[in-house]
Amino acid sequence: MTPLELLWNGWRATYVQSGGSAGGVHIDDTSSIFTRILQSGLPDTDTNIVHRGPLTFAIMNAFPYSVGHVLVLPYREIPDLEDLADAEFGELWACVTDAVRAVKAAEQPGGVNVGLNLGEPAGGSVRQHLHVHVVPRWHGDANFMTAVANTRTLPEALADTAAKVRAAWPAP
Repeated sequence: MTPLELLWNGWRATYVQSGGSAGGVHIDDTSSIFTRILQSGLPDTDTNIVHRGPLTFAIMNAFPYSVGHVLVLPYREIPDLEDLADAEFGELWACVTDAVRAVKAAEQPGGVNVGLNLGEPAGGSVRQHLHVHVVPRWHGDANFMTAVANTRTLPEALADTAAKVRAAWPAP
């Protein structure tokens, strides 16, 4: 049996354990960061929300794995996929499809990862509010910068990426 190799991502502990604020919104334990952003009254350009539908919305990930990392969520704060109402389920997956289209148009990636982390053991850092990750990927984009240098290499500011994705969002 070969020994297990471990790579430590120290930046994740800072994010997960942050207790002060994120994106200018006060952190508390009564609601998710996404609910607090929605209730903040701030404009979408300040919160990096790139799309709003009747039951779901899309927002740029403030701690992206790569440039263009979008999160798609129901407005309703629920933890699990099976908690979605039928209408939310349909709109969520239509919004995920639109997010993939927008990310492809805005960022021109070689591929896209789409996924969910349901529950803490699965890696869900905001486990009380279901969200789908849409992550653009390129050949050769995996590197050791995060693990060895506690650094992300993102080629543009989050607000600039949000503007590009918002502009590329498919019309209804």
